[in-house]
Amino acid sequence: MGKLIRPKNYQSLLDLKQTELGIKKIKDFFQMNLSSELRLRRVTAPLFVLQGTGINDDLSGVERSVKFPIKDMGDATAEVVHSLAKWKRLILAKYEIGEGFGIYTDMNAIRADEELDNLHSLYVDQWDWELTITAADRNIDFLKDIVRRIYAVILRTEYLVYEMYPQIKPILPTEIHFIHAEDLLQLYPTLSPKEREDKITEKYGAVFIMGIGAQLSNGEAHDLRAPDYDDWTTPSENGHKGLNGDILIWNSVLERSVELSSMGIRVDKEALLHQLALVGKEDRKKLYFHQCLLNDELPLSIGGGIGQSRICMSLLRKAHIGEIQASIWDPSMVAEAKKIGINLI
Repeated sequence: MGKLIRPKNYQSLLDLKQTELGIKKIKDFFQMNLSSELRLRRVTAPLFVLQGTGINDDLSGVERSVKFPIKDMGDATAEVVHSLAKWKRLILAKYEIGEGFGIYTDMNAIRADEELDNLHSLYVDQWDWELTITAADRNIDFLKDIVRRIYAVILRTEYLVYEMYPQIKPILPTEIHFIHAEDLLQLYPTLSPKEREDKITEKYGAVFIMGIGAQLSNGEAHDLRAPDYDDWTTPSENGHKGLNGDILIWNSVLERSVELSSMGIRVDKEALLHQLALVGKEDRKKLYFHQCLLNDELPLSIGGGIGQSRICMSLLRKAHIGEIQASIWDPSMVAEAKKIGINLI
């Protein structure tokens, strides 16, 4: 059974019908504004890809994908996507998306290895986006600019919710705070990565933590990242490594930080080879995606995923992601949640 976080004296501010309307309004408004802000066109995304192509995102490298045989293709194995981090870059090339423009899509995934709680579900829904960039854009200032523009969309969406439901007052700060994972470690050296995230996000309200995946001075990474999409080893500001990061906001209902987006400047050839060597995955160089990148067939890009259910959950002041999406939960969690006012869909 997953772990249920029990907020104090929780009571939903919206009934079921209001919640469903709020979800629809948020999703429509957010994607329209994201598309306008970053100049992204919508594309259709796959639910599954062929195994062995290197296209599927393997997240931190340990999660199992959901697989099934394809009868009409000699039982070739398909696997449900974890995310579309690599697929999107192939689409930028296929659609010949020029510099300064990009794509976004609705990504749906099944992550069977998730530890289920208020923030984690078997079902994942994200806006996955990818933007073609130049070599000159591969720097920390460009990364921060994109983060600020995405955060501006979050703020506009929060105000939309307030206009619909005045009882849900805006609480996010006007600016997002930037900090590298190494500097965060130095601030709170005795805390775990999650505890450090909670401390810094409670202080500032909204934070972008950079350098996710890079080894820190304590010999550990703040969090794991696969070696073949985000660039987490190229030096950024102050000599720190990493051109990627996570957007976190403070959740006043759960009284902890919530990650809304993982994103970053993608690997170029040099960073790909370096990161594959670091984690002992050099055999991936022969896979289709990696060959395309190494043969200069893919554009430089920045991209990420933004959690749809987490955005809705946070802005509608819900205590559990299961109040936003239909998924599968342990019956004992469903019963326990209902006792404290959390009604899972």
